Amino acid sequence: MRNFDLSPLYRSAIGFDRLAQLFNEAQRADATPSYPPYNIELVNEDQYRITMALAGFNRSELEIETERDLLKIVGRKTKSETQSSYLHRGIAARDFEHSFRLADHVKVIGAKLEDGLLNIELKREIPEAHKPRRVFIDGEALQAVSSPEQLQAA
Repeated sequence: MRNFDLSPLYRSAIGFDRLAQLFNEAQRADATPSYPPYNIELVNEDQYRITMALAGFNRSELEIETERDLLKIVGRKTKSETQSSYLHRGIAARDFEHSFRLADHVKVIGAKLEDGLLNIELKREIPEAHKPRRVFIDGEALQAVSSPEQLQAA
C-alpha cells in the first residue's frame, strides 16, 4: 500500500482537505464491496446512471437514501418461511449495504427496479451562482472589438 504526500497540494489549493479524505477511503481494501455487482455509466455530460444487479430482491426489501454527498443503497432480504434444499446455489440472496460518494451538486433524480436491475439516475445541477461569470474591471463592461476600425475608434 502506498502513502501519498498531499502537502504540495495544500500549498496552492484551499479547501481540498476533503480530497485527502477520499484518497484515504479509496485505499482501504476492506471498504470495497463486490456484492452486488454494479455499473456506473456516463449518460450525458452531466447525467449518470448506477445500475445494480439485484436478482431476487423486490422493492420492499430495498432502501435508497441520500445525505449530503453520500448515496447509500441497502438491501435486506426477508427470510423465507420454507427451507429449500439446493443442489447448487449460484444466486446470492444476502443482505448488502453499498455507499457512493457524490461530487458537489450531483443529485439523485430517480430510481427504478426493473427485470432484476436497479437503475439510479443522477444529474449534476450546478447552481447559477457557481457557474462561470465575467468579472469587469472597475465595473465597466468591455466591448468586443471585431474590426480595425472599431479598434481605432475606441
